[in-house]
Amino acid sequence: MPLAAIARANLLHAKDFVRLYRDHLSDFKTWKEKEHAGKWLIFPENIGKHLSIDEVEVTGGELYTILTNKARHGQKGCLVAIVEGTQVETVSKAICKIPENQRKNVKTITRDMAQCMEQIITACFPNAIQIDDRFHVQQLVSDALQETRIELRKEAIKEHNQKVAEARKRNGHYWAPRFENGDTAKELLARARYLLYKPSGRWKKSQKARAQILFREYPQLEEAYHLTMHFRGIYEHAKNRKDALLRLQGWYKSVAKRLEVFPSFETPMQTIRLNEQTIVNYFISRETNASAESFNAKVKNFRALQRGVSDVTFFLYRLAKLYG
Repeated sequence: MPLAAIARANLLHAKDFVRLYRDHLSDFKTWKEKEHAGKWLIFPENIGKHLSIDEVEVTGGELYTILTNKARHGQKGCLVAIVEGTQVETVSKAICKIPENQRKNVKTITRDMAQCMEQIITACFPNAIQIDDRFHVQQLVSDALQETRIELRKEAIKEHNQKVAEARKRNGHYWAPRFENGDTAKELLARARYLLYKPSGRWKKSQKARAQILFREYPQLEEAYHLTMHFRGIYEHAKNRKDALLRLQGWYKSVAKRLEVFPSFETPMQTIRLNEQTIVNYFISRETNASAESFNAKVKNFRALQRGVSDVTFFLYRLAKLYG
């Protein structure tokens, strides 16, 4: 009976179907890359001028470094290399199996801000311009804002707990006062999490009402929000690398003036300052690492469909067939 007919007739349990495909219907047993697939796979024919590099969990917390071709848009032929681990020497050695003349033709590579990725690119792609992913950089600043919100919420919870304890000593109950939108202080600070990620122009009606109360009650949070949006505006409005660098200098000055109030902004400011050259490379062609993140999501979804990965080599074989 043909494979499709077997599936339609539901004559096999899913696990039996996978086993049948692995052992009899596919060429997995004779796959020439099988011996080293768990360590590395490369597809030199898929390399392009613009690449993305990232890490992804394959199974049990084990990370693999994945190199993809942006031009293939996550479809067949997008996978350039997948290598076990993130160790610079190991990953570089595997990627350098791609002929040098092909690697030298790579023009740009987007990445997150991990130092190991920077070293791998430097070792393997000497002519490529490295670009720090916009969304990873913005996340640094957004995390500083959220840290400010979390500290305020901890204080609100502490105050609430003290009043509850005092009321119980009097054999009474404490009901926290509510703002005009129905939130208590700790609820307000918890529910404000998502609106603080957005520009005010994208707030919904309920978020606008909540933000108005939030900034009235916690003006320092409004100031931290504006510092974050100031940084986001650099990506939105800078016209080129030079303009972006000038705008960054202005942002550094704004943050430096308020570090005593917002110490959580010091680490992202210093990180951005130290990496500003690869950060502003974004403004050459406005490339992001979204293609790598999208591919990683596909790997995770594929893993979820399999309800986990019991045979890593076979899992990578199927990835290679789909995307290699």
